[in-house]
Amino acid sequence: MSTKTIGFIGLGLIGGSIAKALRRVHPEYRLIAYNRSRSSLVAAMSDGTLNQATDVIDSSFADCDFIFLCMPVSVNIRCLQQLKEMLPPSCVITDVGSVKSTIHEAVTELGMENRFIGGHPMAGSEKTGYASANDRLLENAYYIITPTKSTDPAKVEEMRTLVSQIGALPVVLDYHEHDHATAVISHLPHVIAYTLVNLVRTSDNPEGLMRQLAAGGFKDITRIASSSPDMWESICMENKEQLVSTINAYIHSLSEVAGAIREGKNDYLHDLFEEAKEYRDSMPMKAKGSITPAYEIYVDLIDESGAIATIATILASNHISIKNIGILHNREFQEGVLRIEFYQSDAVERAIGLLSKYSYTVHTR
Repeated sequence: MSTKTIGFIGLGLIGGSIAKALRRVHPEYRLIAYNRSRSSLVAAMSDGTLNQATDVIDSSFADCDFIFLCMPVSVNIRCLQQLKEMLPPSCVITDVGSVKSTIHEAVTELGMENRFIGGHPMAGSEKTGYASANDRLLENAYYIITPTKSTDPAKVEEMRTLVSQIGALPVVLDYHEHDHATAVISHLPHVIAYTLVNLVRTSDNPEGLMRQLAAGGFKDITRIASSSPDMWESICMENKEQLVSTINAYIHSLSEVAGAIREGKNDYLHDLFEEAKEYRDSMPMKAKGSITPAYEIYVDLIDESGAIATIATILASNHISIKNIGILHNREFQEGVLRIEFYQSDAVERAIGLLSKYSYTVHTR
């Protein structure tokens, strides 16, 4: 591809990670960014990611081939209005939001359908801001592309190529289909996780017995309840029609399960669980998603003084960083008394090989 100029409106975790990835694979590209926080712009200029930084959206962006809108949806829409008059028709505007309907509707109202391609990189982190951005964040993550009916197919192909070059996996969808799919596989699970945690909270006794006994299974299915409440409030409101429909369908499913349990329909329950197990087991386990996966192992451990310190020392002396470590007091559904969580996926394989060498029994899930 010829040398291009790429603009960023917003330079947080996602915008910064895309910019860093583009700098890595295309050092010849010219990258320009606007951000409300000047510290992010200073950092991006200092580390060589950006060629130009600006604290206003102006004609500096007029030469861009692509512009990534990486702000909250309402801000992105206001930016669209500013950019409309200053950009040539050849410039492709895209966004990185997890809900597409709102931005697509705004693009239609502004008459900008021929220059817009929606985007949703399905990767993220519990951390935020440019300081947490990295050039590998989107590697092997699905990157949904939602063109309009008026988008030039050649521009869609350019977008696919750009996404592939930074290591992500482009998938082209209609934006309605995207919002329905994410309502089912992402937005509903977050609602379930938040409400399930609150059910335990309100059902617990004053001594916190349920919180104390909560097993790995409960923590696994509610881990996403640690996500940003502000972000998920916004997502729910932006995708409310699809999400409400999905919640109602799930309520119906729960009612059927409750009825089967009440009426003793063993076969129904077994078939339900069997079908779910088969479908769940068929899902690819290595694809990255919008929530950072837990990189963890479970180790059988003899209850003796210094046992945990010995393992920590073995790992640290081999330059393997531990994110979290702790004893599991409820192991009803899993093996291994010691849970160790790491920052990177490659640390898991290294730790397994290393601890196995020292005759520890290691379990994974």
